[in-house]
Formats: sequence, C-alpha cells, structure tokens
Amino acid sequence: MGKLNGKVAIISGSGRGIGRAVALKLASEGAKVVVNDLDEAPALETVAAIEAAGGEAVACVGNVTAADFGERFVAMALDRFGGLDIIVNNAGYTRDGVIQKQSDEQFQAMLDVHVTAPFRILRAAAEPWRTMAKQEAAEGREVIRKVVNISSMAGTHGNAGQVNYSSAKAALVGMTKTLSKEWGRLKVCVNCVAFGFIETRLTKANDDPETKIEIEGRQIQAGVPSQVLGALKTLVPLGRAGTPEEAAGGVYLFCSPESDYVSGEILVVGGGVSI
Repeated sequence: MGKLNGKVAIISGSGRGIGRAVALKLASEGAKVVVNDLDEAPALETVAAIEAAGGEAVACVGNVTAADFGERFVAMALDRFGGLDIIVNNAGYTRDGVIQKQSDEQFQAMLDVHVTAPFRILRAAAEPWRTMAKQEAAEGREVIRKVVNISSMAGTHGNAGQVNYSSAKAALVGMTKTLSKEWGRLKVCVNCVAFGFIETRLTKANDDPETKIEIEGRQIQAGVPSQVLGALKTLVPLGRAGTPEEAAGGVYLFCSPESDYVSGEILVVGGGVSI
C-alpha cells in the first residue's frame, strides 16, 4: 500500500526533468497522475513509464499559459479519475538577462508561466474543492488535500541576471502564503519548494543544444553560461548539483501524510546553500 493510494494528482510540466521525477514518485506511492507537457511526446513517455510500473496516468498536453488551460487541467482529473487531491505547479523555464537588456515581453513571459498559470490552475480547483470539503464535513470526514508551488532560490534570495524569473518565483511565495490562509478551512495545505542548483536542461551550459526550447514556434535560449557552471557547484556545501529525483523528494514531503499539519511553508532544496 502506497502512502498516496486513492489520491489524484495533477503536475504541470511533468514530461521532463523535475516534473517527470515528481510524477514518477507520486505514482510509485499510489497516486493517479495527470501529466502535462507543452509537447505530446514527453508527456506520453511519462505516462507510459508510470503505467509500466503498474500505476495510472493520463496526459493533458498543452501550454499552461493558455487562458483555458487551468480549467481543462482540473477537469481532466475530475473526469478521468473522479477526484483531485494534489496540485503541483511546476511548469516553467528561464529567459535570463540583466535588467537594461530585458524587454517588457521578456519580463511578462516569466510572470505568465510562473504566476498567472498557477493562479488559473488553483482558481479552477477552488470551487470543486469547496464543494468536496463541504460534503466531507457534512459526513464527518476529514480529507487533507495538498498544493505544492515550485519556486526557486532565485525567488527567495534573488539572482543577478534573472530579475524577471526571480520576481515571478517570489510572487509564488506570496501566493502560497495567502492560499494557505484562505484554504485552511477547506483542509488544504499549501506549501512551496524553492530549488537551488538542480540538474535539468535549464541548468546545462547554454551552448548545449538541449537548452534551446521551442514554445509555440519560438526558439528560447535557456541554460547557464559555461563559465558560471563550475562556480555554481563550489557554492553548494554538498559540492554538487541535486538530481531531479532528489528535488522530487522535497515535493513528495509536502504531498505525503506526514505533512498534513504543515501549511504556508517554504522548503529550500539547495544542498545547503543559504545565501
């Protein structure tokens, strides 16, 4: 018996990297998972991996910044699996640059994907969760649901060259704190995980082909300058970058029954980095 048996989770950006690791982890503990990615192939690959291990999953392909995505994402969980217990807002990417070289569009793009998209997903879940909580209270049952918003140490501590990304990730902290107060009466725990240096395509050298991301026909250059990568590792007390699986462990902590009385908190998963 897994600790998440009977639970239904939706995880944005779960076709690759940390999101995929989170999907596999929650599924291994018994959760039914709605997998999302911008592209169909990685989403279906994650679904196939979950099913091969004996779990249940379905893909909800699409751009999280689309106006109707939040409603569609939540509806898929309710329609396919008959419930919704866990929301992980993970989808995102970076578009770095010092402030004097950033356009309005470049700044707004980070707000769209890291702030507005999670807001719409959570807003779409609000009424179903209100209805469920009211029915459960009438029946004398307590069901604890979970939200995990994915922030970054760029959002908690700032990071040069990332004023857009840092601002967006900091906004997620405020969203987390606010909803933990609004949704406590619904028995929803809302927490945030802030990642440090984790091995994903976004933290590879920016001359690596994998760091080129295509979003609706537009090529975006992500990644980190190669001369910076070595320096980053020296700043981590554990001496290395974290793996996606280690990152997923921090998210799982907030999804597990052991955190049923933890809400409004920020967990830094950064290998000991504190500044």
